[in-house]
Amino acid sequence: MTSAASTSALTKSYGPTRACDAVTVDIRDHTITGLLGRNGAGKTTLMQLLTGQLMATSGTATVFGQPVFENPDALSRICFIQENQRYPDALTATDLLRVAARIYPNWDETLARTLVSDFRLPLRTGVDKKLSRGQRSALGIVIGLASRAELSLFDEPYLGLDAVARQLFYDHLLAEFADHPRAMVVSTHLIDEAADLLEDVIVLDRGRVLVTGTAEELGAAALEVTGPADEVERRTAGLRLLSDRRLGALRQVRVIPGPDTRLGDLDVAPVSLQDFIVALSTAPEHGCDHTPESATVLTDQGMS
Repeated sequence: MTSAASTSALTKSYGPTRACDAVTVDIRDHTITGLLGRNGAGKTTLMQLLTGQLMATSGTATVFGQPVFENPDALSRICFIQENQRYPDALTATDLLRVAARIYPNWDETLARTLVSDFRLPLRTGVDKKLSRGQRSALGIVIGLASRAELSLFDEPYLGLDAVARQLFYDHLLAEFADHPRAMVVSTHLIDEAADLLEDVIVLDRGRVLVTGTAEELGAAALEVTGPADEVERRTAGLRLLSDRRLGALRQVRVIPGPDTRLGDLDVAPVSLQDFIVALSTAPEHGCDHTPESATVLTDQGMS
């Protein structure tokens, strides 16, 4: 499948701090990609670089094969809904939707009206100071989906939304993707909640790529192994250790198994995508790397 966006050694520095550090990724077209990681991992910075909001310190970012920074042709194919989007308070939701309809060539007014109704958005209220945080998030979702931009990016789009509104977003996202496939990127902390939406996953940590792969691969990448401490130690020796705890005489570890791993009669359970990413982000930097066949795992040690 072709790439909607790609980066090569993309770096953004603020003095000695690298908010984005030599990031090389491909975002596939006609795919929903999850951009995951802890606060401060570099997710927003990467999105800003991909959408021409920031100039890179070094490296490259392209959208549909074109350099993105200060390139109107490339930018016309992108819709980026930022986490802390600010609007002039004099503007109402109606005003902003009219502006969006002029900006985005593929704008769907019927879809926009449906979304406004489903999210119960007040259209004549000043946006910046009078709409709630959740209502501003819903407005961003309306614009992002109704834009039908070829590359649509949503940065933490659910902030302030209750569970019902978040499910509305997920349902509309999947329906829109099914009817009008395109490249969509969603950054989120609610990994388990959003896992079923995602086909590809990119995980950042301290500005670097920690792991990439399909959600299916990464959801099956790690195992939780429980049993007598000595047996667990023997069976998992040499595997990449993600977490380790003692339960009396028992030991419970989360590991990335290798192709020849044999765990005998030990209790073995899959690790969810969220638990895998949390464990990987906090794992000790030792052990051997064993990754899913089509996935890539990088650590600070491996990238130095």
